[in-house]
Amino acid sequence: MEKPAISNFIRNLIDADLAQNKNQGRVATRFPPEPNGYLHIGHGKSICLNFGIAKDYQGSCNLRFDDTNPERENLEYVQSIKDDIAWLGYQWSELRFASDYFEQLYEYAIELITQGKAYVDSLSSDEIRSYRGTLTKSGKDSPFRNRSEEENLKLFKAMRAGEFEDGQHVLRAKIDMASPNINMRDPILYRIRHVSHYRTGNQWCIYPMYDYTHCISDAIEGITHSLCTLEFEDNRALYDWVLDQLDVPSHPQQIEFARLNLEHTVMSKRILNRLVDEDHVSGWDDPRLPTISGLRRRGYTPESIRDFCERIGVTKKQGTIAMGVLENSIREDLDQQAPRRMAVLDPLRVVIENYPKGQTETVTASNHPKFPQMGQRPLTFSGVIFIERDDFMESPAKKFFRLAPGREVRLRYAYYITCTDIIKDDRGEIIEIRCTYDPATKGGASADGRKVKGTIHWVSADHAANAEIRLYDRLFRVPNPAAKADFLEHVNPGSRVVLTRCKVEQGLVDAPPESRFQFERQGYFCTDRQDHSRSRPVFNRTVTLRDTWAKIGKTAGA
Repeated sequence: MEKPAISNFIRNLIDADLAQNKNQGRVATRFPPEPNGYLHIGHGKSICLNFGIAKDYQGSCNLRFDDTNPERENLEYVQSIKDDIAWLGYQWSELRFASDYFEQLYEYAIELITQGKAYVDSLSSDEIRSYRGTLTKSGKDSPFRNRSEEENLKLFKAMRAGEFEDGQHVLRAKIDMASPNINMRDPILYRIRHVSHYRTGNQWCIYPMYDYTHCISDAIEGITHSLCTLEFEDNRALYDWVLDQLDVPSHPQQIEFARLNLEHTVMSKRILNRLVDEDHVSGWDDPRLPTISGLRRRGYTPESIRDFCERIGVTKKQGTIAMGVLENSIREDLDQQAPRRMAVLDPLRVVIENYPKGQTETVTASNHPKFPQMGQRPLTFSGVIFIERDDFMESPAKKFFRLAPGREVRLRYAYYITCTDIIKDDRGEIIEIRCTYDPATKGGASADGRKVKGTIHWVSADHAANAEIRLYDRLFRVPNPAAKADFLEHVNPGSRVVLTRCKVEQGLVDAPPESRFQFERQGYFCTDRQDHSRSRPVFNRTVTLRDTWAKIGKTAGA
């Protein structure tokens, strides 16, 4: 059973609209990404909001690509966005593109010119910027602002016909160069770009600006509530102005909410592009990135991302969310559904000297201690096993309760063993330890009731599979890397550690890509959706069992 939606100020506004039968009782939203990169978790918040509202109010939500900047857009990004939305569990009502409306947008621009509300400006981009003024100083009119309707129409049509070079002219709205809102100081509506568009080819050489395109696209599609982040709050006046001047089918309401800012990562497309282009990460789906495809490859589930977006809520107050909130969402989700397995990341060979040579036996392991209905699995036990190297200490510290010389520990699901000897190489490195086992402790309990403090995991040496395990961690060492001019210097060098000598239960090699497990005592892992195969098992760490960064933070602040 799905949880009821949590109320917020946007839902309250929609409820009020419905109570007044505004928009004939319809609720229509849209998600309008630009196909110039992969979606990130910030877009995930907007996806959950727009599609979630449409679902809860039995309305509609369109997926519309804002493809008005052909220099940066391509079909790869279009497909990745569609894949991410579908993976998150949503389906758009209609698939639209801003480029679908290029002809209509052009005709609406002609209408503005004939009304005397738009003009062709021949100032350079630098001159336009200097004429615009500042927050404390009014702008001044362009010397081309009072061109006649006939001249403006002639020039604009010539712009479309390709008679001018890039930057030679622009089309601007004629509003108010003294407006306290800089967005209303004759904003640019069209610019010349002799660039092939991935959908329309060379049909156009003038392209509309976002602020002009977006509101008209919303109106054409009958959107009722145009939800966007707070950086567009000052643009709302222009959104409404454009629609008020034109005979459009509807006038949607723009509503702004706070965007998602997440610690220890970046949301800026500019920075994400740089990380990808300069090979600081392996691609847009690198598991260290906050992209939806990166989180998916790391092992996050759609449910955990939707849960996270619900937890952080929708407000008008800007803030930054701790990475631990996102990590706790996936921990709680995987704790309920991820079957348990054993994997040894840094193997240390253990020879059980009193175990019958060449003998093997089957012990029974639980797939999930909280949910017996998930069943059990057989594990092969033998006289030679691997344990974690850090589960043994030659000179144990005071609170070290794992294996040490003369000490007895429990092997998970198997027997008690006691360390009797240590084998080292010529450099003094431990390469093997010798132990004895107590046959009366099969299953991990002693017949005489004696207790041991340590329980460790293991795999049989001859029955384990070799695997590559990639330990992923936070990409940046500082909470707000985007605020640093030298943000690349704050990349966490330990954000990706590749271990190639790991030993895992044999059955894990047959797991399909994107299978998720808890490796006991290690964390949550998934099979890599690209690289994992039976001949080359590859596992990505999704998240540790506990928030180790919180502990580090407390220690640092002590």
